[in-house]
Amino acid sequence: MDTTYDVKFWKTSVYEGLKKTTYTVRWELEGKEWRKPFSTVALADSFRAGLVSAARKGEAFSLSSGLPVSHLSRAAGVKWYDFAIQFVDQLWERTSANNRKNVAKALTPITVALLRSQPTTFKGVDVRRALREYAFNTLRRDQAPPEVAVILRWVQRNSLSMAAWEDESAVDRALRAGMTKLDGSPVAPSSARRTKRVLNVLFEYALKKKVLKENPLPKGKGASTTVSKTSSAVDKRALLNGEQAGKLLGWIYGRPRGGRRLHTFFATMYYAGARPEEVVAIDVGDVRLPDVDADDQWGELLLHTAHPEVGKQWTDTGEVREQRGLKGRAADDTRTVPCRPALTRILRAHIAEEGLKPGDLLIQGEKGGGLAGSVIRRAWRRARKEVLTSYEFGTPLGRRVYDLRHTCLTNWLNAGVPPATVAEWAGNSVPVLLSTYARCVDGQLHDLKRRIEQAGELPDPAAATG
Repeated sequence: MDTTYDVKFWKTSVYEGLKKTTYTVRWELEGKEWRKPFSTVALADSFRAGLVSAARKGEAFSLSSGLPVSHLSRAAGVKWYDFAIQFVDQLWERTSANNRKNVAKALTPITVALLRSQPTTFKGVDVRRALREYAFNTLRRDQAPPEVAVILRWVQRNSLSMAAWEDESAVDRALRAGMTKLDGSPVAPSSARRTKRVLNVLFEYALKKKVLKENPLPKGKGASTTVSKTSSAVDKRALLNGEQAGKLLGWIYGRPRGGRRLHTFFATMYYAGARPEEVVAIDVGDVRLPDVDADDQWGELLLHTAHPEVGKQWTDTGEVREQRGLKGRAADDTRTVPCRPALTRILRAHIAEEGLKPGDLLIQGEKGGGLAGSVIRRAWRRARKEVLTSYEFGTPLGRRVYDLRHTCLTNWLNAGVPPATVAEWAGNSVPVLLSTYARCVDGQLHDLKRRIEQAGELPDPAAATG
């Protein structure tokens, strides 16, 4: 812990606002000014007297917190870097691979901001990579290459203590770093909210361990953790009509390499509304199709597993994809989704052509195993470029593979399927479904316009005077 005996005290400043008066104690350590506001003059005088008394006794003052050593909490004796690693390790066994990855991403810029000095020997991108991929990865930390280990030792030596979270300026600096990319641009609002959630959990752990006395995250409308407002509603411009979806899937079907397999993947999303990580996890035994000669060609899909792609360094198995239950449901829960005739024909042909049997993945990669996310995204981008006009390609129209799911759920709602039923098929709650797709539902718009026109219509003044 860095300390100093070079301390000077200034007169308490008084600010008389419209609603209240604030008394701010001011002092200086090695030329740096410190401030602490109080609501009453008695509290300010008491705090200032404690600082002056400590200085007269010859006590050292902490450069990270501004307080005398005797005033410091346990936070002063624990480095932020060491505590962040401790937090990651206790969280590792009881959290998903994707959450592990998100925690590492959130803690990385915060750790860089809580250094005594910014690195000059190492590149900023290398420091961030060392923290994200090794320091905050329980399984890989001891496997760090020599050049990464050097960076991490430097970070450990130069990390501020947890007492930095008792300094408003340090808190503000750290939080701003968490909301900013390496190039200085702001992170996406969703990323900012995720960082705040991670920090809240970390500070709850710090309170439990008695390292901090209170959660340092600012509260209220003026808090520096406030992020831009975003809407969870689907952008209507991203939805595909039947003709556009048909052309895109048709182009993919005609690809000489893996086209039919990818066509089945995209068709399952478009017709059944499943998430990408659910489609790649479907077992052939969970595809319930009617007999070939049956008039009613409706079948059903039983979804119970998801294989999100998070990277092999974050999973316990070392696989790129993690095997887990359905999103937002119990680990062994199952969801049934109707399989319309058009999808029934596609799946039946796919199973026969691939020679699949129960126990096999419905949609596999070129060499067997799971279908890679990079292959899916690359094929979809190429299809958009080849099929859409230059104007359409530059718009949100089908820009993400996930837009096929959005299109399917919107079509169900517009067809008059009750929201509770759509929510069950989609694996959402009804409130989430309605807030997400409310702007896209227009299947009953004609009837609604007619009702509005008939409600409370005024008589024609020309007819009345005639």
